[in-house]
Amino acid sequence: MPLSPLDIHNKEFTRGFRGYDEDEVNDFLDQIIKDYEQVLKEKKRLEDSLNNNEERLGHFTNIEETLNKSLIVAQTAAEEVKQSADQEAKLIIREAEKNADRILADSLSKARKISIEIEDLKRQSKVFRERLRLLVEAQMDLIKSDDWQQMMEYDVDATELKSIKEVQEDAENEQE
Repeated sequence: MPLSPLDIHNKEFTRGFRGYDEDEVNDFLDQIIKDYEQVLKEKKRLEDSLNNNEERLGHFTNIEETLNKSLIVAQTAAEEVKQSADQEAKLIIREAEKNADRILADSLSKARKISIEIEDLKRQSKVFRERLRLLVEAQMDLIKSDDWQQMMEYDVDATELKSIKEVQEDAENEQE
């Protein structure tokens, strides 16, 4: 067990013949006691400071461990989010490609139908045009024919015509 300042103060030395000067020894011991007390106080202060620093170090070590764990969790979460986003992006791309293929197929199908309808309308137009041409030619032939002239020259004797009443009576008589 280390000496205390009180141990040094209470230390009694045996006296011998022609020993040391007692006042000098006591002054020196008093000086040692003061210095030793200062050393003990400094030691106590340093121990308290060390304990305080160890507590703070422990606290900071805990914070460091917590931060490291949080960083690992954040990195893991970020990686999971990235993988999830990659998968979702791939799924969206696949869906977009499917939709694009479907839209393209629908467009091609509609274009084919329209092309067929156009061709059909062209054929119908040609048939209609030909029929119209034939009808107009027939009408022109009819207009140009001599029948019109003969009709104009035909004389009808109005005196020979019967009245409507006479025609009706003749019809009734024939039915009976």
